[in-house]
Amino acid sequence: MARDYLDKILEQWAEERPDLDVSPMGVIGRISRLSRLLERNIEKVFASYDLSRGGFDVLAALRRSGAPYQLTPTELYNSLLISSGATTNRVDRLEERKFVARIPDPNDRRGVLVALTPKGRRLVDKVTEAHLQNEQRLLEALNVAERQQLAQLLRKVLIQLDGHPEDAIEVNGRRKRPVA
Repeated sequence: MARDYLDKILEQWAEERPDLDVSPMGVIGRISRLSRLLERNIEKVFASYDLSRGGFDVLAALRRSGAPYQLTPTELYNSLLISSGATTNRVDRLEERKFVARIPDPNDRRGVLVALTPKGRRLVDKVTEAHLQNEQRLLEALNVAERQQLAQLLRKVLIQLDGHPEDAIEVNGRRKRPVA
């Protein structure tokens, strides 16, 4: 089996501190390194469409919400698990480029909805296809069964750390409920 840089680190610790179980370092270190490498590769795809990860996240949240592809600012902010200010900034940038529009909420005279425009829908559909092709490429070292097993194992750790999906989690100093 091929070795990675963490193998060397673990060997060094085992030599210096044989009394310690350093195996968690192998898992956490690899997840951390993978996270950085994956983000870098994922950002390249978004950048090729002149889009940031945050911009894509807004467009994707609206697209996956189903027709008519619109959410209240609160629904959008809850689905992104970021601050309302960050959501506003992202929506402002996307609105300037005509990918989203703020429209009056027919159910609340004082409210607005953030709506995906036809131009935004075309973009998010195109970017999502490229993004998924990229993710397939990034995971090509694993077969389908291994991907499923890894997803199950990672879900198990996330549930332990996040709590049950219905439990509130802290985001930006506030307690929020995660949205799938």
